[in-house]
Amino acid sequence: MSVRITLVAAARSASLLAERFDDDRSLDQAGWYEVQLAAHALVPLNAAELRYCSPTVRSRATAQALGFAPMAQPDLRDCDMGRWRGSTLAEVTAREPAAVDVWLADPCSAPHGGESLLAFIGRIGGWLDTRPTQDGGSVVAVAEPAVVRAALVYALQAPPTSYWNVDVRPLSTVVLSGRSGYWNLCLQTAA
Repeated sequence: MSVRITLVAAARSASLLAERFDDDRSLDQAGWYEVQLAAHALVPLNAAELRYCSPTVRSRATAQALGFAPMAQPDLRDCDMGRWRGSTLAEVTAREPAAVDVWLADPCSAPHGGESLLAFIGRIGGWLDTRPTQDGGSVVAVAEPAVVRAALVYALQAPPTSYWNVDVRPLSTVVLSGRSGYWNLCLQTAA
């Protein structure tokens, strides 16, 4: 059974601007404005058979603003950053420079006491692989940019370190098609 999954990166929040780990703030004014501007292109995704979102405040707010009426999915939560949660990368680097270096270099490490990058990618991949839908069905999910990055790495079977080379902007979309363990990246033409 083949399924089409469209991932939408959540709109901007203050935590995105401050580079905070897993801060879970709501959309800021710029985020709400960006949703309004992008709505004409994203609202048609509401026709998907299944509509999900990350449990974060900004993912839920983005999905609701687009009229998706999503089901929150705990497995679509951001990477568990342990004791680094709520801190900026600059703050953590100042306190624990060696730990940040290890975290960036080794996808199996979790010096913050949370989830390793490898475990995070595996969790997101597990979510992709278990989407219930009819053959040819469609799914849309609004999630944190980190979740979209992890999904791409998993779907393309790329090395976990390639996670750091994927840039996901607010309200960008990625379409994956396929089935459990066999995913394709679908690039679409501009309409």
